Amino acid sequence: GSGVSRGELEQALGSAGWRREEIGEALGSFVDAGLPLPVPRRRVYLSAKEAFLYLVLFTSLYLWCWYLGSLVFQLIENAFPDPSLSRHYRDPDNAIRWAVSWIVVSFPVFLGLSHSLEKSVRAEPPKRSSRVRKWLTYLTLYVAATTLLADVATLVYNVLGGELTTRFLLKVLTVAVLA
Repeated sequence: GSGVSRGELEQALGSAGWRREEIGEALGSFVDAGLPLPVPRRRVYLSAKEAFLYLVLFTSLYLWCWYLGSLVFQLIENAFPDPSLSRHYRDPDNAIRWAVSWIVVSFPVFLGLSHSLEKSVRAEPPKRSSRVRKWLTYLTLYVAATTLLADVATLVYNVLGGELTTRFLLKVLTVAVLA
């Protein structure tokens, strides 16, 4: 087109302080059409509907994980009861019913939306680069990493205090697996 090669452009942008990934993204947004003017690639627009669907997808994932953890915790407490807590202090049947209710509702929503959104991405591959999808994915990874850090810190704290029980270790393992 203008007589400037892609390599020269990359070098000019690099000397102007652009990072390699920024250069790749910027140049990747144009098609080499052989015209005197640059031709931008079609940008996929993420509609409010798609943002809503991604929010519901990730929320259903969070709810499923939370209540699966809650159910496993309750099963651990039932298998390894704490003798210092009276049965009247807690209502294990109620906690189990709530956890199962949320699991039964949130997991099918997650699966259905996951399938639907993946089908949409397969039909239009540029949708894979959705900013909402990326932000929610990285937010989820952040929450998982923070949860793992807190889980390990809790384990170390209890090891240092000499308070290791089967019940506690199973709960730490549950949190680590879910994260």
